[in-house]
Amino acid sequence: MKEFTCIVCPRGCRLKIDDELNVTGNSCPRGAEYAKNEVTNPKRMITSLMRVKNRENCVVSVKTSNAIPKGMIFQVMEEINKTGVNAPTNIGDVAISNVLNTGVDIIITKNIK
Repeated sequence: MKEFTCIVCPRGCRLKIDDELNVTGNSCPRGAEYAKNEVTNPKRMITSLMRVKNRENCVVSVKTSNAIPKGMIFQVMEEINKTGVNAPTNIGDVAISNVLNTGVDIIITKNIK
């Protein structure tokens, strides 16, 4: 039996899941789905900074458009770190499309004029 604190909503339900993926402790169906995903295929969002190539000592904030498999976090971070963008940037611009063939884009979250 594994235990989790649900992070889907502010309630923070204490979830328990057994080997047959039976979930207890959830106040809503989203908690049960979260626990099952956490056991079978955990995923995470990434927020980070990316270098702005045509500005000295400048970075722009970025995030993943969707959650990626937890085991790929360091590989995706390597891609973010070795890639740069040119100013100007706009919120919502795609900095890296389909990063590492995950189907997830790296999106810019700050305007730089």
